[in-house]
Amino acid sequence: MSFAIFETGGKQYKASASKIIEIEKLEAEKGKTIQFKNILLLNDDKTTEIGNPTIEGAIVEAKLLDNVKDRTVLIFHKRRRKHSRKTNGHRQRHSKIQITKILSKDGKVIAEAKPIELKEKATKIEKNKKEKIVKEDLKK
Repeated sequence: MSFAIFETGGKQYKASASKIIEIEKLEAEKGKTIQFKNILLLNDDKTTEIGNPTIEGAIVEAKLLDNVKDRTVLIFHKRRRKHSRKTNGHRQRHSKIQITKILSKDGKVIAEAKPIELKEKATKIEKNKKEKIVKEDLKK
């Protein structure tokens, strides 16, 4: 199984074909293709290539599925014996991406996948459930 390790937003991620990853928020529109050029390691089925510090010319392509918010983290400050409290909340923003291609430094495709639409898949499942319920009602 081939994979690549790339860096974005100060963090490193392991990417393989068709994998869905949550990364730091990117300023891009939903459905756009994004290229990551800061590749640290490429692993094919036969060879492993390590960058010094990066591999020049290697690219990881991904499709932006959605920009989402993380769960709420509560921050609570209390000064004892002063009757002073303060509560704050924070929701970190993330981008959900799906890896579509991993390209080596000479432009050869190492791994490729077809992108999956999350909402389309969910609506298909809902339609199938509704059809089953209607069929059951008609039988009764």
